[in-house]
Amino acid sequence: MKRHNLGEFEELVLLVVAANPGNAYAVSVKLEIEEKANRRVNISAVHTTLYRLEDKGFLVSEIGGATNTRGGKSKRLFTVTAYGFKSLKEVDALRNTFRSLIPQLSQQ
Repeated sequence: MKRHNLGEFEELVLLVVAANPGNAYAVSVKLEIEEKANRRVNISAVHTTLYRLEDKGFLVSEIGGATNTRGGKSKRLFTVTAYGFKSLKEVDALRNTFRSLIPQLSQQ
């Protein structure tokens, strides 16, 4: 599989999906980012990023059951793939490598 780099927002969305197995859909991802990162997010940006991550092979999705609270509409639920988890680990390792090179951070 071709190696894909993760952008900062893509990484954030991927982390949120990974932290919410079985319950990650666009609105829940948006709310989680706004709450945890204290950052306003446009729902269209979340949708676009989720689909882009799926196209790159980091995520898979399925249609969940319809609910009355959503007026009978179904949710598209996203799950991180093995490739997505591998990529998150690689990004984390790379960041840690560079952090360890910063004298003020490596001495703490």
